[in-house]
Amino acid sequence: MDIGIDSFAAILPDPVTGRIPLPGDRLANLLEEVEVADRCGLDVFGIGEHHRPEFLDAAPTIILAAAAARTKTIRLTSAVTVLSAADPVRVFQDFATIDLIAKGRAEIVVGRGSFGEAYPLFGLQMEDYDSLFAEKLDLLLKLRETTHVQWSGRHRPALTGQGVYPRPYQETLPVWVGVGGTPQSFVRAGLLGLPLMVAIIGGEFRRFRPLVDLYREAGERAGHPPERLKVGLHAIGFVGATTQEAKDAYFPGWQYAFSMIGRERGWSPPTRSQFEAMCGSHGAFLIGDPPSVAAKMLAANDVLGGVSRITFQMSAASLEHSAMTRAIERLGTEVAPVVRRTLGPSPVVAIDRAPI
Repeated sequence: MDIGIDSFAAILPDPVTGRIPLPGDRLANLLEEVEVADRCGLDVFGIGEHHRPEFLDAAPTIILAAAAARTKTIRLTSAVTVLSAADPVRVFQDFATIDLIAKGRAEIVVGRGSFGEAYPLFGLQMEDYDSLFAEKLDLLLKLRETTHVQWSGRHRPALTGQGVYPRPYQETLPVWVGVGGTPQSFVRAGLLGLPLMVAIIGGEFRRFRPLVDLYREAGERAGHPPERLKVGLHAIGFVGATTQEAKDAYFPGWQYAFSMIGRERGWSPPTRSQFEAMCGSHGAFLIGDPPSVAAKMLAANDVLGGVSRITFQMSAASLEHSAMTRAIERLGTEVAPVVRRTLGPSPVVAIDRAPI
């Protein structure tokens, strides 16, 4: 199992003092967090994409390129790239460039986004939400297969054999599909034989088993071998010295962030009892001390029939930078070894360099 971190580069006020960090300081801290994750042996670090005032990740490839130059072994990915609102040619070029800088450590997780601001920002219609994604994913997959693409669609001008450069360091740039809870999205990823990244921000892991089964069944019907049908989890998580310390540190920032989002979406204000339930044995929060977090990761792996990757979303709450780096270190040095001893190490990624 790969184990890592996802960050949305949130710039939220401290829930106690109300102080908002300077944007430059927040990004400097984020790059240091990626370096810490690399040094302590984590497998992957992802950067999200949002076009809202409380996030600094509107241009995630810039952050990933900076991280690529400062790290050695950790894989670097989006979490997610809002492909519906992007040009697949530019997406491919950006990640191919990151892959060259990182010498084969770049990946893409594509999705439609959990917020809608990107669509009007880039002159797109929300009613085209799904058709934009399906068409652009088709083009992105063709771009990684060949340099000179013949392609036409409804939402973008045709390609008639133009060369798309640079080519990545890896022969095949990994592309995952990021999904929420829509069955059709799970089926689409399975039919394409693409690895699946499931965003779980609440509820219980076991509720997603029927959807994961849909994905695997669709992939099997399409003739894809089981080893191609990887399942990853993106979940809210934080590792403290003790479980109580972890919950007390994370709750105020989580409550603030989800109260803000909830007001936009008509949700009831989140409560401490809801938070405690999601931190409990059946809930989907990976928050606690190292032994309890490791045990919960292993339980999630069992209930979903095998998981290839789990990434922790720690930036859903505002935390002091020192608390964040300590949590990352605990994940890498205390949690990951337990999970790896139980399940076996993650397979070594063989990097096949693309022909020049």
